[in-house]
Amino acid sequence: MQDFRNLAVWQKAHRLALGIHRLALGMPRRGNTAYISQIRRAAESISANIAEGAGRGSDADFARCLQIAIGSSSELESHLQFGADAEMIPPKEFEARKGEVIEVRRMLIGLRKRLLSSPPAPQ
Repeated sequence: MQDFRNLAVWQKAHRLALGIHRLALGMPRRGNTAYISQIRRAAESISANIAEGAGRGSDADFARCLQIAIGSSSELESHLQFGADAEMIPPKEFEARKGEVIEVRRMLIGLRKRLLSSPPAPQ
């Protein structure tokens, strides 16, 4: 168990979620409330699952939570693509957020691989 706030990947995922929150504040609400809610939930889910996993008792449990966070990052990227294609997200904003999502996902994958390749802790 470790303090999730000390993990670089959690810090980046948290900043990403805050950026998505600010992005969503500028989107037109009419007809988009479900989309806005979903994009926020997907972004918040990434850092929340990292935090949950860091609080688990084993590397295998942590790795499972990271896999969920990886899935949420893919979901968020898909939602961002939809928002860009539907002209709700400006191209520059889309590219910036997409880059952040990809960076966080790469970090999650790397951390998950390290967790799964490390020998189990002695009991």
